Amino acid sequence: MKFAKDRRRWHSWLFEAKKRFGLRILNYVVTSNHIHLLVIDSGPDVIPKSLQLIAGRTAQEFNHRKDRKGAFWEDRYHATAVERNEHLIRCLVYIDLNMVRAGVVSHPVEWEMNGYNEIQNPPERYGVIDMSGLRNLCGFTDPEQFAEQHRQWVHEAINNGKNQRESCWTESIAVGSSGFIEETKAKLGIKAAGRRIAEQQEDRFVLKEEHAPYNAGFRNQMGLLSPENSYFLDVSLLDFAS
Repeated sequence: MKFAKDRRRWHSWLFEAKKRFGLRILNYVVTSNHIHLLVIDSGPDVIPKSLQLIAGRTAQEFNHRKDRKGAFWEDRYHATAVERNEHLIRCLVYIDLNMVRAGVVSHPVEWEMNGYNEIQNPPERYGVIDMSGLRNLCGFTDPEQFAEQHRQWVHEAINNGKNQRESCWTESIAVGSSGFIEETKAKLGIKAAGRRIAEQQEDRFVLKEEHAPYNAGFRNQMGLLSPENSYFLDVSLLDFAS
């Protein structure tokens, strides 16, 4: 999706998924070759139905315009469970800085198709982000106070060099405290066989996939992406590529 019109069409279908299925969106960024989407899983079928709509219609429109056939998306989406609290905030900022890390822009305000601009200047119509839900999850009630804090988080991350790629957000099954990771592994039950808990930082743990890690290679066989490896989550970071 190297053209802005394709990224805008993806965004329009994201809005449609919000209306049609009640998808609760917290943040997003649409790049030329992949997408990050932070959502609250509000029902067993909300995320898969939403992404089926978004990905399917985006592919159909592109193929029709280009008079082409075949797959548009290289693989299914990968979902990472993110614990609420500071881990959610870190994930929020990580998504904001995607195009800064890529060297395309120096600040997320310069990239049109991302959630940063909507969080800072919520539109009166056609907004996709659940602003009240996002504020509550981040511990804020006042919109202006949250917008200011959000700007500060991003500013500090850029100035302190904390905008490097962190594989935990796109290569893990879950990110959070040790208790959250243990709970996630327990809920997966037998499906968690072969998966290990790793401590990345003093206060950050991840549940990793031993044999089928998600990476930029997008191998054809990726066990952690299948429905059999899933359960109902509160907050998820979704990552899928085109």
